Amino acid sequence: MARTLKLTVTYDGTRFVGWQRQAEGVSIQGLLEDALARFEGAPVAVHGAGRTDAGVHALGQVASVQITSAHPTDAVARGLNASLPQDVRVTDVQEAAVDFHARFSARSKTYRYLVRNASFVSPFERAYVWHVPEALDLDAMRTAARALVGTHDFAAFRSAGSDTKETIRTISQSDIFRHAGRAGPGPPGEPATARPTSEDDATLLAYEVSGNGFLRHMVRAITGTLVEIGRGRRPAASMASLLAGGSRAQAGATAPPQGLFLVRVDYD
Repeated sequence: MARTLKLTVTYDGTRFVGWQRQAEGVSIQGLLEDALARFEGAPVAVHGAGRTDAGVHALGQVASVQITSAHPTDAVARGLNASLPQDVRVTDVQEAAVDFHARFSARSKTYRYLVRNASFVSPFERAYVWHVPEALDLDAMRTAARALVGTHDFAAFRSAGSDTKETIRTISQSDIFRHAGRAGPGPPGEPATARPTSEDDATLLAYEVSGNGFLRHMVRAITGTLVEIGRGRRPAASMASLLAGGSRAQAGATAPPQGLFLVRVDYD
């Protein structure tokens, strides 16, 4: 009988073409499908909660797969990690309802974007932050970020060429805070991002946003707009104007991919 497994996956997206399997390049989905096919003895289809782009990382990506293999979940986790490269780890495998789908069953996703606001960025964290050397007005950025909370039309933050027709999304959390310490990789088992702090001299900024769904490049477009506000190139009030019917051309530039992390996916 077919069984559905829920996988929690963490990965450093630096060298991958993104989550989704593509004609060329190595993808997270492709790696998982190839590894699971060894258990199943046949091809399998793995579905992810979010299609992270090339260079984007995940602390808590969720995937679902249907298999007929009778291996216990802990054996599946061990076997997958033995087959996967070290920059991809399966942190948990659970039995799920037969109709569970990592993407369509999700109720909320949380993303975090890291900005190193300092004169230089360490070579050991350059693959995990956006380096912005100019001084940023954090209070203005916070005011603009909090304007996103609620149900709005996010068409101004949808990437050009996207075929998504519905652009209404509900955001439950949108805030910027300071981090202390590093953003790059550390000892095994520790997350890539540092813990929040209230220290005024911290130069690692984190934008964290939770919502019921996100458009392609939406978080990166929001972050790019917030940084423009922080630089004083547009007022904090412009965020509300963009939600009231602005176009993509009126919003800020898309932030680079390496600062973005899929933190977690929540389900009922």
